[in-house]
Formats: sequence, C-alpha cells, structure tokens
Amino acid sequence: MNTYLKILSLCVILSFIGCETDDAYTTIAVETGEELLGGSTTVFNASEEAFGFSASQLTLEERSSFGIGNSFFRQSWVSSPASTTARDGLGPFYNAVACASCHFKDGRGRPPGFDGETARGLLLRLSLNGTAADGSALPDPIYGHQLQDNAILGQTTKGGFTITYQDIIETFDDGTTVVLKKPIYNISNLGYGALAAGIKVSPRLANQIIGLGLLEALDENTLLHLSDPNDTDGDGISGRPNYVYDVATNQTVMGRFGWKANQPNVRQQVAAAFSGDMGITSFLFPDENCPPGVDCNSIANGGSPEISDDNLNKVALYTSVLAVPVRRDFNNQNVLKGKETFETIGCTSCHIPVLTTGNTHSIAALRNQTIRPFTDLLLHDMGSALADDAPDFLATGTEWRTPALWGLGLLNTVNGFTFLMHDGRARNIEEAILWHGGEAQNAKNKYKSLSLQERKNLLQFMNTL
Repeated sequence: MNTYLKILSLCVILSFIGCETDDAYTTIAVETGEELLGGSTTVFNASEEAFGFSASQLTLEERSSFGIGNSFFRQSWVSSPASTTARDGLGPFYNAVACASCHFKDGRGRPPGFDGETARGLLLRLSLNGTAADGSALPDPIYGHQLQDNAILGQTTKGGFTITYQDIIETFDDGTTVVLKKPIYNISNLGYGALAAGIKVSPRLANQIIGLGLLEALDENTLLHLSDPNDTDGDGISGRPNYVYDVATNQTVMGRFGWKANQPNVRQQVAAAFSGDMGITSFLFPDENCPPGVDCNSIANGGSPEISDDNLNKVALYTSVLAVPVRRDFNNQNVLKGKETFETIGCTSCHIPVLTTGNTHSIAALRNQTIRPFTDLLLHDMGSALADDAPDFLATGTEWRTPALWGLGLLNTVNGFTFLMHDGRARNIEEAILWHGGEAQNAKNKYKSLSLQERKNLLQFMNTL
C-alpha cells in the first residue's frame, strides 16, 4: 500500500479521535455533470473543429436548416451583379466578405498583427452622446454606427485604422510583474470628411459563437433574479440588464447579445452583423449603409432584401445551435482547487457557473437544459481602464456584459491565439483578469495576492472550460 493510502486509511480508522488529512492529501469531489457545459447538447470533441458541431437532438428539419445556414455563414458574398444570385449584394461598404471571416471556425477574431494587416474580426463602433428614436446611441452623421474599412469596386473606402500600444505594468503581491498592452486607436484615410466632434470610438472583437441559443433560452426572470442594480446585498456587485429595441416586434426588451448586451436575440444579432459587417440587407435592416452624397440607389444590389427571410432564419438557427464542447481534465485535483479559488476570490459573482434554460424556446433541444456558461448576461461597471465612454441603450461607457467563459480553453486549439476582452487587448487569461476593474477590482486584487501555485491552479481550471 502506498504512503497516501496508508495515511488515508489510518485517518478513517482514527476519525473518532480527530485525525485529519493534510491539505496535500485532501480530495475535492467532482460535481455530477460538471463536464457537460451545454447540458445534453454538449459535443464530445476538443479538436480544432470543436466549435463547429450542432447540438444533439435536433429534428431532421433543423439539421437540414443547420447545414444550409452553415453554408451561408462560411461562404463569401460577392458584389452585384453576379451569377451567384443567392450570395450577391456585398457592400457597397463592408468590413468582411463572410461571417466566417471574423468567426473563423466559429471562433474569435483578433486584432491586426501589424500595421497594414487587414483586421480579422475587430471593428470600430462609432457613436455620439444622445439617444436615437429607438433608444440606441446616435450614429456619426457621415459614417454611421460602424467604420467600414472596405468598399466594392468603384466606391471610396470610408477609412481605416491603426493601433499602437502603451505598456502598463501590474505587480503581484509576490513581486511578479506582468506587462499589459493598452491599445490606442488612430482612424485615418477618411473618405468622406471628418468624424463628428465628440465621437466615441468603441472597438469590438468578434466572439466565439457556441451556445448562443442556450443563452437565448434562459428565462428572463432567471436573469432578473441575478441582477442587483442597487447592490442591496452590499457585495460590491451591481449587475443589471440592458433593455434594447427589438426591430421585429417594435418593442423594448432585455438585451442578451453583443459586448454591451445591445441585441435582444440571435436573429437580430445575425441580421445586424449582415448589415454592418457585410452591407447585406435583410427584412430587419433593409437600408444600405451609405454616407451622404453617395446614391446607393444607383449602385447594383442583390435584391430587396439581399438575404431572404428564409436564409436569414437558417443562419440564425445555425448560430443558435452550435454546441458547446465538453470540459477536459475536469476531475484533476489541481483543476478542482483552481475551481474553488475561482469561487472564493469572487469570480462567480458575475460568471455564474450553473443556470437552467426555460421550456419555451422554439428549438426543443435547447429547453430545460442545465448549462454551465459562467455568465449572468448582465451589465457590470468594469472601471475606467476598460471604458470606451460610449453608452449603448442603457449601458454606460464603463459597463460591459459578462461574457460566457465556455470554450475558453479551446480558443488556442481552434483559432491559434487567445486574445480576450472586447478589443483583444488581453493576450491570455491572466492578462484578462488583470484588466478587470470597477465591480471586479476586489476579485482582481485577491487574484494578485494568490501564491504562484494558486494562480496556476485557477488558470488550469479556466483552461478546462
């Protein structure tokens, strides 16, 4: 019998007289089902294709729609006129030619690696102080809500941008230092005049798109129960929902998607991306994004709308049912210690580990699922270091929606990098933690006070998600 078993057996025998195991031999229990991040829809795949599988239990019709939606998501759109009539209408101004250009393998985008490289999933949102009729922020009067840095043949590009970085040093309690990179954006080569005075520029990085339908399937009351806008419990966390405009119903509803929870559902999120990112019109967003002086009616288009209602719905279904991959190494004792630390330092105040979906979603496979997304979908003040100073419906310039953490540990496998936060400024999980401020400042400070091994355990845990 090895030494560990001898000690453990002796402690069992002598338990009545108070024998206790040393921490080195303490076994932490695994929760039942904690590896199933997406409940029964979880996919058992951890390869570079891990984000590209559908949830299980779809109907035959849903599986067919998933395949068609997949093709429209991955294949490039072209400008009109074209023989490819189902995928023409790109532009006239755009950021990408396909959804997959920003969400490669259904994963994340990244900032440009060098000056002159085309942005791959990072774009700049533009807004002014004030509120539009639908409750959203006011757009730039020339360039709209988004700087589109590409244009079809014959049109002048709206503009481009470069990024420089300022070093910021964070020091742990044990003396270890980490150099963070604060991005500074410079917009240049504007094609239609200057930006409006007081313009707010907010970089937005394309996120991985697994599990979106499960988040949509959460009951509103579940999320409201997690909110505490006035911090009545005094824990320093005051998450609150955003309320945004639902184009289809002409109503104000809870926001769930986007970095500031500024979209109410998956379909509108998809339609907004088609419009802003690719210049593709839909029944939800029928207007082209043309600056004053450019007659969009004189430019060939792909029809009105350029993506049909049926095809838009299929792309929305595709992005709704992309399955969440299974956790790996979840029963490793260091991982379980890291999980405990994740909770004790306060990370789970916003990154809620376990939620249950409701029973009303249109896709039956997403109903009544016990999921582990590690989010509350609420807005939190993240402090001045992360502020973009750009309000978005009810979200202030310092507030961001808690991102889901599932899939975090597979980003490098799928995409070959681990750029995190809303603009990719964090190059890894630890840097992302160190960028936290505001409501998360206390949790960050506690992380900085951990021992090296405790930090390794916590990061090891997060890499299993």
